[in-house]
Amino acid sequence: MNANHMFRTRFKKQIVAEFLPPSRPVKIQRVIILCDGMPSIPRKQPLVEFLSRKGYWVFYPRYRGAWESDGQFLEKSPHEDILDVMGELPKGFREVSFGRRFSLSPDEIFVIGGSFGGAAAILSSPDPRVKKVIANCPVVDWAILPRSERKETSNRSYAAYIRTAFGNGYRLSDKNWNKLRSGSFYNPSYHLGEITASKIMIFHAKDDPYVPYQSVKRFAKRTGVTLKSFRRGGHLRTEYVVQKYWPQIKMFFNSHHA
Repeated sequence: MNANHMFRTRFKKQIVAEFLPPSRPVKIQRVIILCDGMPSIPRKQPLVEFLSRKGYWVFYPRYRGAWESDGQFLEKSPHEDILDVMGELPKGFREVSFGRRFSLSPDEIFVIGGSFGGAAAILSSPDPRVKKVIANCPVVDWAILPRSERKETSNRSYAAYIRTAFGNGYRLSDKNWNKLRSGSFYNPSYHLGEITASKIMIFHAKDDPYVPYQSVKRFAKRTGVTLKSFRRGGHLRTEYVVQKYWPQIKMFFNSHHA
């Protein structure tokens, strides 16, 4: 099955998600939700296919206000979109092209996110429905703005840059972007006390040019989260990390957290 055969649905009348059922019959219904980075073009379809072949239901949503989804970007914390998708799954959902209906009672839910989406993955982890989380080079503290913003915003706001570079790919106002500067909105470091360390595994390269490694190292030390560090690799692609380290990730998924 290639990316052209991926199903699409809409949750909460706003959130568009691509999805695939497991490629073979399975007894236990395991779900993976993928959280995209920002700004990025939705292109994790090969990863959806990879995980489907491993026996998972895989959902690849667009945040509210991004790409095909309705709404305004960052009006709500993006991790709430992930929780909303989880909440809709047991109600059943309809694939939009041909109207085929799916029903799903997840036995286990996992969340994988990279960079901007790593924050969504981490912030979804306190929800009891989430068994485990993989965060790849995640933004963990907006007080230390990713270097991409610093580089690209010498003369204008980052939101203006996003609007110019991505058009309506993101419906992003200066006001909503500036909420990140508050330190409490969509910020994993603000929620240290809610983190269950055994539910999260982080991958990060020390030479990441965009998300400072030291911020992630400090977050891992303060929370006790497992951090898999690489000397080199830059801003690691989530697809690369998941496929290369899948045996390790699968073992982590199958382990019980305290």
